[in-house]
Amino acid sequence: MFKNMIVYRMAAPWQVELTQVEEALAKAPFTECGATQEKSLGWVPPRGEAHGPLAESVGGQWILRFMVESKVLPGSVLARRVKEKAERIEQETGRKPGKKESRQLKDEARLDLLPMAFTKQGSMWVWIDMAARLLVLDTSSQSRADEVVTALVEALPGLSVSLINTQTSPQAAMSHWLKEQEPPLGFTVDRECELKSATEEKAVVRYARHPLDIEEVQAHISAGKLPTKLALTWDDRVSFMLTEGLQIKKLTFLDTVFEGTQADDAGFDTDVAIATGELGKLIPDLIEALGGEAESGVASAAQAMPPAAAHAGSGQAAAVPAPAAKDVVGLVVTGPATAPVDTDPESAPF
Repeated sequence: MFKNMIVYRMAAPWQVELTQVEEALAKAPFTECGATQEKSLGWVPPRGEAHGPLAESVGGQWILRFMVESKVLPGSVLARRVKEKAERIEQETGRKPGKKESRQLKDEARLDLLPMAFTKQGSMWVWIDMAARLLVLDTSSQSRADEVVTALVEALPGLSVSLINTQTSPQAAMSHWLKEQEPPLGFTVDRECELKSATEEKAVVRYARHPLDIEEVQAHISAGKLPTKLALTWDDRVSFMLTEGLQIKKLTFLDTVFEGTQADDAGFDTDVAIATGELGKLIPDLIEALGGEAESGVASAAQAMPPAAAHAGSGQAAAVPAPAAKDVVGLVVTGPATAPVDTDPESAPF
């Protein structure tokens, strides 16, 4: 189910019922693009059943699904149509269109072509753990996450979230783990990483399917190259790639997770139970490995949680960048002053 993760903390004392979430999402359902519409987004039933609920609860974990459809209009095709229109005006009037008229021609050409353009669709899983006050998005792209968070806070009055902000930055922690060959308790370092120089040249060294406990890796770090990605395994149950911006990519549930399950134990409820059960334990362990949550505007959310809820999934959270906050009036969106760099915006499912 989840292949990537960006995790947020929801600030206390916000409370909402599942029925209220359902009613709110029903006001913004997904509909396909109209003839001249470039992009459409909204909520779809997580189970994939027509007219099904837009908010599902499995074992107390809430699952939503956000859908985006966009028209594919290649720049070269648009430029050719604009050129054709400009040439027609020159032939009819003997003059070339000016800058303002050229912009108008581009808008006209876009409207001409959109009804004939192909469309592409993509969806994102959204997981809300009210007990642990976590919001988890199935993406490693911050820009895509911002879009979904904005839709959520617009739909759910009073919702306030913040991106994970840890005491130790992922990059500093990954450097230590590689240089000292001391992975955090419960984790092992796998055979893939990326090291990048901070100099103007931005030299990059990548290792794939290669042991990392070698002097060469340590020498690169000593020379000033810093990890931007590192493959890890948690508790021999979940493998993933950690990035410098605390995005989690390439989530894979290992065979030990499925021990004791039957071959026919497949379906939405089973997938949700496995994913949320494992990730609900991984997230707090990863936060602890990074020194715990740094003080931020949502620190009070973690402090307000009962100990049992904190243990159930105590991922501390990360900050919605300023653009999302500006889109919605009256919402409190806090966290680090600078959002993590979106290193791979095209890796998300849409």
